[in-house]
Amino acid sequence: MNKNDLVTAVANSSGLSKSDAAKAVDGVFEAVTDALKAGDEVRLVGFGTFAVAARAASEGRNPRTGEKITIAASKQPKFKAGKGLKDAVQ
Repeated sequence: MNKNDLVTAVANSSGLSKSDAAKAVDGVFEAVTDALKAGDEVRLVGFGTFAVAARAASEGRNPRTGEKITIAASKQPKFKAGKGLKDAVQ
């Protein structure tokens, strides 16, 4: 499913027009992104939790040359599925 499919599904299930559903989907994505940028978690009970995890600097190797390279520390978005989502998928 891509974003257009998601917008269509939201429009069909909510009775909104496609343009209103697209605004709603964009609004949800923007709110989650802004919360993660601020360092907050987004907990959607029964669905899952979005969070930011710090990834420490590490040392790797260039697969072509075998040369050691340093991989910089970074922050990565993470998603952990909630019980409701896990149960629905099984």
